[in-house]
Amino acid sequence: MTRSVIKAAEWSLGPETAEGSPQGIYSALCMACGAEAPASDNDPAPVELWALRHTGMNPDHRQYKAMVETYWRVSPAEGNPYREIDLVAQSLGYPSAGDA
Repeated sequence: MTRSVIKAAEWSLGPETAEGSPQGIYSALCMACGAEAPASDNDPAPVELWALRHTGMNPDHRQYKAMVETYWRVSPAEGNPYREIDLVAQSLGYPSAGDA
């Protein structure tokens, strides 16, 4: 995802970067039987291996719905009064208004 600014709105949308936030949560659903892979934070490999093993045990189960959950944050862009408020709050050690 690219970070962009919509000038008229003076807000910026981008990925959530707060400590502890996953970049992605991966899972898969077998379309033949409805079995679902356990979710995996930040790494699709365990889900991919689950799908391969599931097909190995059920050779006619070959179609999966891959799911990725991501998190976004909207931040004040330059020119937005909330940006200045957030910067002052952060300099004083307080969370920004959007972190409440």
